[in-house]
Amino acid sequence: MKQSLGQIALVVRDYDEAIQFYVGKLGFTLVEDTYIPEQDKRWVIVAPPGSAESRLLLARATNEEQASRIGNQTGGRVFLFLFTDDFWRDFHAYKARGIVFVREPKEERFGTVAVFEDLYGNLWDLVQPRI
Repeated sequence: MKQSLGQIALVVRDYDEAIQFYVGKLGFTLVEDTYIPEQDKRWVIVAPPGSAESRLLLARATNEEQASRIGNQTGGRVFLFLFTDDFWRDFHAYKARGIVFVREPKEERFGTVAVFEDLYGNLWDLVQPRI
């Protein structure tokens, strides 16, 4: 049996500002942006460069309860883990693009890691795993 996580829904305030952040600042690829008129929503999928399986579905909040989760989908814990093959390349590029790191780089037993915020305040680990 082979399984994988294909998409993770990330609740966002606005499609275009989310695309601007994930594609413009993090360098993700815009995989799909399709308008669904019968639901008055867009199907927006982004993925890190080189990612073959995991993608983010940018899901615009449609009510107050969903909007209350924007930026805090996990109660303040790190939410997503972005693996890289070159930590320092990405760390310096992200800092140059204005990405806010809330925990500076650290060598851990599993690899090099730093924590950054997305445009809404969700916490991400940038990780270069040890081989």
